[in-house]
Amino acid sequence: MPDIFLSYSREDQATARRFAEAFAAEGLDVWWDVTLRSGEAYDEVTEAALKSAKAVVVLWSGVSTTSRWVRSEATLADRRGVLAPAMIEACERPIMFELTQTADLAHWQGEPDDPAWRGFVADVRRFIDQQEGVAPVALAPVAAPAPPKRGKRGGAPSLAVLPFTNRSGLTEDEAFASGMVEDIVEALSRGVEVRVIASSAIARFRSGGVVDLEGLGRQLGVRYALEGNVRRSGQTLRVTTQLVEVAEGAVIWSERFDRPLDQLFDLQEALVLEVAGRLRAQTHRAEIERALRKPGDLTAWEAVHRAVAAYRKMTPEALMLGLQEARRALEIAPDYAVAMALVAQAEGMIYNQLVPDNPAEVERIHGLAERAIALDPDNTVVLSTAAGALHNIGFPEESLAAAQRAVKLNPENEFGHQQCGISLTLLGRHDEALAAFAREVEAAPGHPAISHSWLWNAFCHVRADRWEEAVVVYDRLLDLTPNNAAPNIGKAVCCQHLGRLEEASTSMQRARRAEPITPLVTWRMRWGRALRESPLREEFLACLDAAWASAEAQAA
Repeated sequence: MPDIFLSYSREDQATARRFAEAFAAEGLDVWWDVTLRSGEAYDEVTEAALKSAKAVVVLWSGVSTTSRWVRSEATLADRRGVLAPAMIEACERPIMFELTQTADLAHWQGEPDDPAWRGFVADVRRFIDQQEGVAPVALAPVAAPAPPKRGKRGGAPSLAVLPFTNRSGLTEDEAFASGMVEDIVEALSRGVEVRVIASSAIARFRSGGVVDLEGLGRQLGVRYALEGNVRRSGQTLRVTTQLVEVAEGAVIWSERFDRPLDQLFDLQEALVLEVAGRLRAQTHRAEIERALRKPGDLTAWEAVHRAVAAYRKMTPEALMLGLQEARRALEIAPDYAVAMALVAQAEGMIYNQLVPDNPAEVERIHGLAERAIALDPDNTVVLSTAAGALHNIGFPEESLAAAQRAVKLNPENEFGHQQCGISLTLLGRHDEALAAFAREVEAAPGHPAISHSWLWNAFCHVRADRWEEAVVVYDRLLDLTPNNAAPNIGKAVCCQHLGRLEEASTSMQRARRAEPITPLVTWRMRWGRALRESPLREEFLACLDAAWASAEAQAA
């Protein structure tokens, strides 16, 4: 069992050697990876040393803060309560470790009598003294239920919200940290994106304040774990969180949330909802990336996520690919309501954008959406996705009813709020629509589908005869997706209406480059359907024709 495990980035090896030699001169046994003997298995030896060391010294630098390995080693050390970090150059530490007391040794060149070095050695010795003569705690075998067998349908991943660490040491903050965990679990449990592991199940895997993540992953099938810290900083309470992929120990998301102490109790619920919303969005993004990496043998759940990833590109080719993946999910699990709703949504979007009026096709897609809801009437994803199908084929009232039910079942369902906003836009209830889009952002700030909401937010301003406001939103969206045809056309039409003819022509040229094979008649059909019964329909289409003609003349 080494006294010290030294964690550092390979680029900082010369500095790490200085630390290792200085610790050795203090009579301390240091493990660092240059001590590996030829033929030893790197991962196994490193992991064993990391788990048995009495103190883990992490050297933070510009490169080590971005190192997956250093961050993972620091995370494990923090869980064990043996983390002793030091700054070896000016840098911004990972958010999760901002609240951890860190020695500033950026100036230190190896002088044994340097005051900062002497203080750091004393801190490290305290960790060692606490562990001295105490064998590593082995968790007793736990009779835990086996993870549910994954059939062809698959399902939402399991997530464990671990106890938050109180870095302040104050009793009231301990209660706050415990309450945060309970409230986050409750908020996440209202959705269907993840299966939240009960706190009682996690408790069986705790020993000495340390949670055995490997055991959670192996015995309960936990895929993700949320860790958090709470600490006072002046008149502010700071909460830091990070999401860990259990199997690899990789940190896939971290965030910091600050709240003024004098408003804490009034803002506590909003803080919990913000943390839960961002967590749902990040887990959803991670599941999409995981499904896209998988080469084959997909479950229906994974095929659904591949379909969603394709839809968000919002091009005709991507929609066709998304429909193919959604149909694959339905073939794998014919009674899977989520897959059925996703097929209906894809076919509704393709009909809306590419297919001339066809009542029989509308009836078929309508029936598919209804069957999906009938299969799983309380599933918020099914309701929200079916709502997307219904408004695309001209049933905004039914779409709104399904979306509102989804939001009633789970007020933090961002996709439900989005579909409410779209349906309300189509029904001419513009202020209500903008409020729904705002609630979507509050429910899950930064979620991957937010650009679609901005597109409809801008269009809502158009339908409300607020063309200047629409241009502002289109510009915001185009900063993120400059080659997206739809917002370029929307901006072109608005600029044409406002007399900003050069901007109109430029935006229309970009739109035509983005979708060179889509003719004017198709764009007229798409926007005309979105402007059903609007008094501005003919004005919009006339501006579309004029901007198109101008761009065509410029290209000639």
